[in-house]
Amino acid sequence: MFDIYKADLKAVLDRDPAARSKLEVVLTYSGFKALRWYRFANWLYRHKCRFLARVASQWCKHLHGIEIHPGARIGKGVFIDHGVGVVIGETAEVGDNCVIYQGVTLGGTGKDVGKRHPTIKDNVMICAGAKVLGPITVGENCKIGAQAVLLKSVPPNCTVVGVPGRIVRVDGRPVADMDQTREIDPVLEEFKCLKRRLRRLEEALNIREAGPDILSLCEELEKKAEQELEPPKDPPQKPSGPEILSYEEDYAALGEELEDEPEPEEDPDGEFSEEDDSGEF
Repeated sequence: MFDIYKADLKAVLDRDPAARSKLEVVLTYSGFKALRWYRFANWLYRHKCRFLARVASQWCKHLHGIEIHPGARIGKGVFIDHGVGVVIGETAEVGDNCVIYQGVTLGGTGKDVGKRHPTIKDNVMICAGAKVLGPITVGENCKIGAQAVLLKSVPPNCTVVGVPGRIVRVDGRPVADMDQTREIDPVLEEFKCLKRRLRRLEEALNIREAGPDILSLCEELEKKAEQELEPPKDPPQKPSGPEILSYEEDYAALGEELEDEPEPEEDPDGEFSEEDDSGEF
């Protein structure tokens, strides 16, 4: 029991540069204290005091925000950094010298009975927010990238990233470097691969790169479009000859002519005396 306690304490001091003393780790590190609560609850669980074991695990969750089922199996030298939001299921197994960051879930995928949580081998690093789900196995010396969702088993010495998790490195550098930033972007790697294949095809077909020619053509078309859209510098001149009136001006002139015409006279019988078209009165 004390050997496990010392191994857990040493793991924090070796892997966290912010840890300055053993006393600081024992009194202030929530991940270390959650493991202490888990060890106690697991002892109760193994001695058939399962109700008290669940009470202890839930009290730990209330105090530190870390939920570890008392039925889980966790090795020695495990370091839970920060730890808020960590969930470890009942049938989960965690090997020795593993590192688990905040927001990690070692959970199941449904209501299966029996083994339904993952098995994590020794020296595995699970970065912030990663989800490892189902009865799968993560081999030794693996690294699970931040926010990855792992649903399939992984062989040893691999790096896994993405949703769903994909292996992007095999037999890579050791996980002890604690670096979460220098991971390979699988999407970027796919684009690089496509670019290399396209270059080989162009070389095989003897195709010259047309980048500058296309750019110059685009510039010419852009200039031509701007010239067409520019208004003419000189205003348009009116055509010579008789003045052409607009519809409104023509209508106004016609009204003035009608006002100037004399009104027809009425005869005594109330009929107009104006001569009609036939010349008769």
